[in-house]
Amino acid sequence: MATNLALDDRLIERARRIGRHKTKRAAVTAALEEYIRYRRQLAVLDLAGTIEFDRSYRYKAERRRRP
Repeated sequence: MATNLALDDRLIERARRIGRHKTKRAAVTAALEEYIRYRRQLAVLDLAGTIEFDRSYRYKAERRRRP
């Protein structure tokens, strides 16, 4: 999908050099992937304290029961 974006050339060039990317496209793609990964990690942090668990659960005993 072709997309035209007005991006700061200095910023893209810095990202390209720091990430050792050969092209602007590679730098932008890597940046977007990193952004998505970061936001997904933040979403997991939002779950902290909201999940109930059974303190008496013994995972080793369950592992032995499975065929």
